Amino acid sequence: MADITAKEVKALRDATGAGMMDAKGALVETGGDAEAAAQLLREKGLAKAAKRTDRSNIEGAVALAVEGNRAALVHIKCETDFSAKSDGFVAFVNELVAAVLAEGPSAMDAREAALDDLRLSVKENIEIGKIELVDASEGNLIDTYLHVQDGRGVNGVIVEGSGVSQEDLHQIALHVAFAKPAALTRDEISEEAIEKERAALLEITKAEGKPEQAWDKIVEGRMTGWFRESVLLDQGLHGDKVTVRDSVGDGEIVQFNQAYLGG
Repeated sequence: MADITAKEVKALRDATGAGMMDAKGALVETGGDAEAAAQLLREKGLAKAAKRTDRSNIEGAVALAVEGNRAALVHIKCETDFSAKSDGFVAFVNELVAAVLAEGPSAMDAREAALDDLRLSVKENIEIGKIELVDASEGNLIDTYLHVQDGRGVNGVIVEGSGVSQEDLHQIALHVAFAKPAALTRDEISEEAIEKERAALLEITKAEGKPEQAWDKIVEGRMTGWFRESVLLDQGLHGDKVTVRDSVGDGEIVQFNQAYLGG
């Protein structure tokens, strides 16, 4: 057995953040080779991290970066708000969104090791929630909104519009943040989801004892309400009667992207 000194153990702990017994055990296992011991600790830590993937991770942080008509949105998930608010976690999310803005979504490929290191230091189920880059078409405008809570973003939105004023586009970005639409248009909702909802509403209608000859009409009315809740263009802007579609007049909402905790 290698003669491991307290100084060597401390140095390995400082370099890896490992516990005293783990650091000492790794040094013993690697015959006192600090570099090999650090790699061993990392491999063992990642093996443990892989076992955490079934744990709920509804916490995390959202970051936005904007330059001209180009915007990036990043959402990293974790298990606790304590970790999500930590300096290291917030710094990683902010560094990643800046990289995505400059390099595109593939920027994450070169940062997998940094993400693994974050998993090791936080010891939680950490994963990518969303990475998006919007590069608006020529002549279009974008607007963004980021809701910040306890020092980290928790709800971020990017909206691209054509023929829509910046002021109106900003109102729509604010609306998206709090209405959380699932799709821009009805066409973006899968037939499977639509039929599942229609079947559920039919069963509800039957259970209410409505006359059979009225079922189809009642269900279609309720489907319209469901679309209003799910589809951005069908929603009333800020809950008003005027829909988002009508609010832009001859303009067009080209796309929106949103990331929020729990989403």
